[in-house]
Amino acid sequence: MARPSFSFSRSVCGWLLRKIHESLGDPRVRLSLARDEEFPPAATDILATVKIADRRTLATLALSPEMGFGEGYSKGRIEVQGDLVPFLEAVLASMRDVNAIGWYSKLISRWLDRVQTNSLRGSVRNIRHHYDLTADFYKLWLDSQLVYTCAYFPEPFTILEQAQVAKMDHVCRKIWLQPGERVVEAGCGWGALALHMARHYGVRVRAFNISKEQILLARERAKQQGLEHQVEFIEDDYRNISGRYDAFVSVGMLEHIGTENYENLGRVIHRTIGDAGRGILHFIGRNFPYSFSPWIRKRIFPGACAPCLAQAMAVFEPCNFSVLDVENLRSHYIRTLEVWLDRFERSWDNVVKMLGTEAARAWRLYLAGSVAAFRVGNLQLFQVVFAGAKCQRVPWTRAYLYSEKQVEEKDPEWIRAMS
Repeated sequence: MARPSFSFSRSVCGWLLRKIHESLGDPRVRLSLARDEEFPPAATDILATVKIADRRTLATLALSPEMGFGEGYSKGRIEVQGDLVPFLEAVLASMRDVNAIGWYSKLISRWLDRVQTNSLRGSVRNIRHHYDLTADFYKLWLDSQLVYTCAYFPEPFTILEQAQVAKMDHVCRKIWLQPGERVVEAGCGWGALALHMARHYGVRVRAFNISKEQILLARERAKQQGLEHQVEFIEDDYRNISGRYDAFVSVGMLEHIGTENYENLGRVIHRTIGDAGRGILHFIGRNFPYSFSPWIRKRIFPGACAPCLAQAMAVFEPCNFSVLDVENLRSHYIRTLEVWLDRFERSWDNVVKMLGTEAARAWRLYLAGSVAAFRVGNLQLFQVVFAGAKCQRVPWTRAYLYSEKQVEEKDPEWIRAMS
């Protein structure tokens, strides 16, 4: 069937360009349609120019700026003349100021809520869409251990490999792991953190993940490192976690389960660590409730949601978990994403060979957009440490986080009051 053509007049095209620009909050960018029209026409203080290939693309951009731009850029129908990240920063900042969510974007978001539900079956489909891409793709731009979460940079120019090790130590110290303890990890990626906990902290780990490709590689790495008897990688959903443990760890999974499942996650945690255990949740979040990008949910992360802290409390409050520490590592994720994007661009030719040009452009936009979203404050990175009401292993100060060697906390010596 022939695709219908769009025969807008130049005046209509100019009007659409102006309306799109206004709906974005009038950012410092120029919109240009082939040789027909551009808006704003005489501006000089411009960060970038968006070249729109044809009137069909203009129509989809007018209907939903975010979805239209994402699809148009991925397919090469939209080009950005200028640095992509500062351009996206300017647009995201101006969109936030005008709260630019149109009716069509809301409709798409509701439809995605229905088709990308995080049920047992739906979660497998959603996760495998993203994480079951070949590990060779991720090896092009992640660190050597394939840690696909925010790194921790003790110094701004720490290299990524060291920063990821520092992040894993940061997590382990926050829940003050001790040799011989049992730890359960929900959503373990390619296994780096589980193996790190076992090797450097002497704990036994059971790690759950529903990505078949990640589990297979994690098991292979455990065998190579001689840790297969200390770390068990299980291909299963977090809802099926069983057994009793001293600590619960989840890094980068909360974003994938949906706010409607937070109370259930809390019950899963409670049945594993009871009232005496402790744990940590590390997740991308927001300052207030807001829908996740429909384009990213369609192309990159099906079923994703970035909760605010109030929403995340649904995990802890029903089970009487005490929140002990909250840290925002937003600046560290900005640096992590900048390094990932740089490595991705350096590997561009190989990415195209693996994924094709359209998917490669989609991933470039996703990474660049993530840098921009964290820079302007649309996204945050939270680490929340919690414990059961009967947990007695709570450090006296935060000094344990930054000392080179962990020291067992002792009860403070009681001193008689003097009057």
